[in-house]
Amino acid sequence: MKKLIYWGLGGISMILLSFTPKVNQDLLDLQDPTIEDIVKSYKKAISEWPKPTIDYGVKWQEFAPIKTDSTFFEEQDKPNVILGKTLFFDPKLSQSNQISCSSCHDPEMGWSDRRHVALGNNHLQGNRNTISLYNISERQLFFWDGRAKTLEEQAAGPLGAHHEMAMDVKTLPAKIQALKGYKPLFKNAYGDEKVTYDRIVKAIADFQKTIKSQPSRFDKFLEGKYNAMSDEEIYGMHIFRTKARCMNCHSGQYLTDESFHNIGLTYYKRKYEDLGLYNITKKAEDVGKFKTPQLRDLLLTQPWMHNGLFGELEGVVNMYNSGMHMIDPSPEAKQQDPLYPVTDPLLKPLKLTKEEKKALVSFLEALSGTKYKMRRPEFPVE
Repeated sequence: MKKLIYWGLGGISMILLSFTPKVNQDLLDLQDPTIEDIVKSYKKAISEWPKPTIDYGVKWQEFAPIKTDSTFFEEQDKPNVILGKTLFFDPKLSQSNQISCSSCHDPEMGWSDRRHVALGNNHLQGNRNTISLYNISERQLFFWDGRAKTLEEQAAGPLGAHHEMAMDVKTLPAKIQALKGYKPLFKNAYGDEKVTYDRIVKAIADFQKTIKSQPSRFDKFLEGKYNAMSDEEIYGMHIFRTKARCMNCHSGQYLTDESFHNIGLTYYKRKYEDLGLYNITKKAEDVGKFKTPQLRDLLLTQPWMHNGLFGELEGVVNMYNSGMHMIDPSPEAKQQDPLYPVTDPLLKPLKLTKEEKKALVSFLEALSGTKYKMRRPEFPVE
């Protein structure tokens, strides 16, 4: 009798299982997954993907696609944005009347300048690479050292810097007020023709908020179009999320943790020294820390890093593959000099194979999707 019950229960179980949707075998259950297995594990809902390699205590977010900005052209027609765009491209905002915001943030160059470091007034060089303006409205702090807390502060920074636009910002409003062509622009934007410094930087910031990346093949893949990325790119995304440990700093919709890290490029007490966040906080633990950049539209925004040292993705991958702890101080040296920078412990030797590095580069290239290049507007000349 018991045997009949067991057989009956077994038969019922088999019937129920036949109506249960088949679930793909989890990648972790496979003893030695092939690249084909890995690629297959990502061709499904993001919530079912293999978990990324994340260090304890690290806050991260899952990837999320960006959408096409359906309101872009409507935004461009708003009076405050029209004014901001005009000011952004107008070199008369500089002391020499030769340098505009767009000199370093050129729409033809991914809203950057393609230089190692910025070039400004009197051809003076800065000591940092120009950060692209793509998706700048999504940032929480601005500049490599986070010294600006608002987009308006960011827009104001270069205006008075001696090696950038070198403008006496106290005289700037009067200079712009004297140009008849700006009167209707300010009136349309603010209700009257009065020009103030705050209005100038607010309008520029309002314009910058409209500079956004367009969806890439990566975004299409995230939305379920699984033929949008090649198998090599998908495999590279897996390496990015796991063995390469990139998700510890580059996660979420814009692939950044909005934080600061020392990746070993401080040049402490050497030529090109840059102490980064420490210059703002004066905290020893912040020496050599720089803002984690967003990774979208990488192919349009090189060279990379705060000093523009890297112009090829292969070089970036090789750098991180090394672990970057070659110049860490000994305990004795750190005790003698508390400011001696220590590379972030999140960085470790990765031991990536040639195939893995190639796939990782392919994935990084898939993050670029923007093709639209904004035309320069006409600005008042008198």
